[in-house]
Amino acid sequence: MVRDVFNETQLSGLIGSLGIGHVRYPTAGSSSITEAQPFYVNSPYGIVFAHNGNLTNADELRVFLDKIAHRHINTDSDSELLLNVLANNLQKTGKFRVNQEDIFTAIKDLYRQIRGAYACVAMIAGYGIIGFRDPHGIRPLVIGRRKTVAGYDYMLASESVVLDSLGFTDVEDVKPGEAIIITQHSLLRRVLAVSDRIAPCIFEYVYFARQDSVMDGISVYNARLSMGEALADQVVKSLADKMDIDVVIPVPDTSRVAAIQLSRNLNIPYREGFNKNRYVGRTFIMPGQQTRRKNVRRKLNAMALEFNGKNVLLVDDSIVRGTTSKEIIQMAREAGAKKVYFASCAPAIRYPNVYGIDMPTRTELVAHGRDDQQVAEEIGADKVIFQDLHDLVESVRKFNPAIEKFDTSVFDKCYVTGDVDEEYMASLEQGGRSNDSRGRLSIDSDCVGLYNSFTR
Repeated sequence: MVRDVFNETQLSGLIGSLGIGHVRYPTAGSSSITEAQPFYVNSPYGIVFAHNGNLTNADELRVFLDKIAHRHINTDSDSELLLNVLANNLQKTGKFRVNQEDIFTAIKDLYRQIRGAYACVAMIAGYGIIGFRDPHGIRPLVIGRRKTVAGYDYMLASESVVLDSLGFTDVEDVKPGEAIIITQHSLLRRVLAVSDRIAPCIFEYVYFARQDSVMDGISVYNARLSMGEALADQVVKSLADKMDIDVVIPVPDTSRVAAIQLSRNLNIPYREGFNKNRYVGRTFIMPGQQTRRKNVRRKLNAMALEFNGKNVLLVDDSIVRGTTSKEIIQMAREAGAKKVYFASCAPAIRYPNVYGIDMPTRTELVAHGRDDQQVAEEIGADKVIFQDLHDLVESVRKFNPAIEKFDTSVFDKCYVTGDVDEEYMASLEQGGRSNDSRGRLSIDSDCVGLYNSFTR
């Protein structure tokens, strides 16, 4: 939690007019402190860098940087690779000071070199802040401004709610393939790469984003209401004349909006059956199955009053590894539920995410190689009901029809970057990013695990 790291005294003591920060969610490399962002390189100019996403050609880039660019990489983080590709491109100018055209050219070259998902911010010492988003727009990035006595403040973030809460206005999305340069005197924007396959990650709307965020012109709240409506139809189809649900209970917090709309459409009472411990983080983003399993019961407490003697429909945003779902269903039964149905706002997740969400291998996914009945048996539910993929896409897309496609690779194995094949999948499962072994990427390049530190 950011609040556990920074207090008011520390924040008020920060000096300067530029800064970047990063809230860590490790998906590649390891989760050790050595790979905490922002990363820093001294040459050229002094660059601090933060990245959200995941690169699909990391091995190739590591070899390039080592053998051709002769830049030493200290960690296994693909974010450090991105930083060094940018630094190498800027170094080619041979200038003591760069200008805006040099920066735009360096980012344009980076777009040709990098594959995968990336929303990035960087600070160049003595110059300003830059931000850029991958040409497919997989990961989100927004910009806003705030009027002050001296002029305007500008801010880049992953979600619009960050800017809203700080009084920033004119909030808008950074376009796919767009780069932004912010200096003390100007803001410059330029689209440097155009893709015919723009596909924002749909899982942002299902789970990651806060419900009051707006991403790519789409209200997350409205999208989740729509998901609830569509899921209600799936429940009716699935149970048909065996509809015997007494109560609809959400798994806090992400599924709450969809569950309310689902209960309304089904005309079945909605109840809060789980009390949430606010001091335990989101279990999905915790590294390691054992950690997730232990923290489910620390995080939630089932209230027998809402479960005892009832047929319950639990609604969650998704079923990924099944760890959380299995524990929650067991808790519902221990609280006296007669039957436990489990409805997911997302379709069955059967394939790994390679674009910055921690779903690294097929073997970890409870729905991979299993049908719906087998998933229900595995997690201990009387029945599991998944959202239809077409319905999910339409639930989000109808709020911005200009987006023709979303990244839905975890459901349908269609990877928008076009470079994820069976060989790539196998490399993940051999230990590159598996849950049991966050080992080093296997390539012919020395990599010393030095702490990427910078002190004033």
